[in-house]
Amino acid sequence: AQATEGAAAAPHRRFEYKYSFKGPHLVQADGTVPFWLHTGNAIPSADQIRITTSLKSQKGSVWTKNKSIFEYWEVEVTFRVTGRGRIGADGLAIWFTEEQGLEGPVFGAADKWNGIGIFFDSFDNDGKKNNPGVIVVGNNGKLLYDHQNDGSTQALASCQRDFRNKPYPVRVKITYYQKTLTVLINNGFTPDKEDYEFCAKVEDMVLPSQGYFGISAATGGLADDHDVLSFLTFQLTEPGKETPTPDAEIPQKDKEKYQEEFEHFQQELDKKKEEFQREHPDVQGQPGKTPCAFFLAADDVFETVSDRELRQIFEGQNRIHLEIKQLNRQLDMILDEQRKYVSAVTEEIAKREAGFPGQQGQVSQQEIETVKKTQEEVIRQVKEIRSSVTDALRTISGAQHPGSAGVYETTQHFNDIKEHLHVVKRDIEHLVQRNTPSSEKQKCPDLPPFPSCLSTMHFFIFVAVQTVLFIGYVMYR
Repeated sequence: AQATEGAAAAPHRRFEYKYSFKGPHLVQADGTVPFWLHTGNAIPSADQIRITTSLKSQKGSVWTKNKSIFEYWEVEVTFRVTGRGRIGADGLAIWFTEEQGLEGPVFGAADKWNGIGIFFDSFDNDGKKNNPGVIVVGNNGKLLYDHQNDGSTQALASCQRDFRNKPYPVRVKITYYQKTLTVLINNGFTPDKEDYEFCAKVEDMVLPSQGYFGISAATGGLADDHDVLSFLTFQLTEPGKETPTPDAEIPQKDKEKYQEEFEHFQQELDKKKEEFQREHPDVQGQPGKTPCAFFLAADDVFETVSDRELRQIFEGQNRIHLEIKQLNRQLDMILDEQRKYVSAVTEEIAKREAGFPGQQGQVSQQEIETVKKTQEEVIRQVKEIRSSVTDALRTISGAQHPGSAGVYETTQHFNDIKEHLHVVKRDIEHLVQRNTPSSEKQKCPDLPPFPSCLSTMHFFIFVAVQTVLFIGYVMYR
C-alpha cells in the first residue's frame, strides 16, 4: 500500500539553473549564454536564441556545457517557428543525449546519438501529408535517422500538430519520470501558459543516467525562423527521497565568487537608480513610475505588425461567425412565421368552403388586417437583418486591409445575402399589396408563393465556402 501511494504521489520538482536559460538579459557582454554552448548559425540575443534564420541551408544548435547529474527530469521549452511561406523546413529538435551533437544532418545535430530526440518536423519528406508533426525517436548510438520517411519507421510515438506561425509562442513540456517519457504541447492559440494538450507517451524507456540537454534546428530549400525563448529544466525526485541542499553542491570558493558578483551588480543597480532619479525628478516617489514599470508599460502597449494583423484576422473572423449565427436564427424565425401564416390561411379557406359554399370569395375586414400586421412584422424583421449584415460588413472592413483578397471575398458573400434578402422583401411587399382591401370587392388572398429566401442547403454551402476562404487567407498570410 505504501509503494502504491508513493508511486501515485507527484514527484518533487527542483529548478536547475545550470541547465536552463531565459530572457531578458540572456547573453553576457561577450555574446555567450551562461552554462550553454551555441554552434553553427545560432545567434543569441537579449531575450531569445535564434537557432536558424529564414535562409536556405542553415544549421544551428545550443547545448549545455555540463552533463546532468540527476536521473529523472522535466524540461519546458518555449519557441517560435515563423516563416512567410505556406510550407516551412526543415524543423527543430529537442535533445537529451550522452554526448553533445554539436553539428550534423539531423535537424542541425549529429546522427547516431545515444539518447532521445523530440523532433518538430515542418517539411513532408514522405508525401503522406502528416506534417507539421511531433516525432519521438530514440537511438542507442548505432542507428541512422530515416530522413526519407520522416522517421516514421523509427518513431516511438508521434502526434500531428501545427506549430508554425502561431499568435503566441508554442510551449512544450517533456517529462522523464520512472522510465516513462511524456510530451505535452501548447499550440500557441491562447496566452494561457498552462493550456497543455497530450501529444505522446513512451513507457519502459531507458535513457543514459547522465547526458546533455540541447536544442537544434535546420533549414533546406525552404526556410523558417526558429527562435527559442526559454529552456527551463527541473530535477524530479521520487517522494520520500532526500534531495541534496543547494549549499552542499556549491564549493566555498564558488559561493564567494557569486557573492562578490552579486554585490557588484547590486552597486551598479543602485547607481542606475540614482541617475534615473536625478534625470526624472518629476516621477520620483510616484507609484508605477519606476524605469522598470515604464518599460513594462511600453511592452504592453506596443505590438508588432504581424501580431496585430493576426489578432485583427482572428477577431474579424469571430465577429463574422457571431453575425452569421444571429442571421441564421432570424431567418429561421421568418420561415416559421411564414409557415404558420400559410397553414392558418389554408385552414381558414378550407373551413369557409365547407361551411359557406356560396361565400367562398369573401373574407372579413378583421382577417385582412391580421394578414397585413403579420406581413408588416415580417418586413420589420427583414430590415433588422439588413442592418445586422451592414454592421458586419462595416466591422470586417475596419478590421482587415481594404485591398486584400479576403475582404473582397467576404464583402461579395454578404452582398449575395443582401440580394436574397431584397428578393424576400419584394415578395413580402407584393403579398401585402395583394392583401390590401379594395373598395370594389374583397377577396380572400391567394396562397403566396414560398419565400425565395436563402435555402438551408445554400446557407450551409455559403458557411463552408466562407470558412475555407478565411482559413486559406490565414494560411497564406
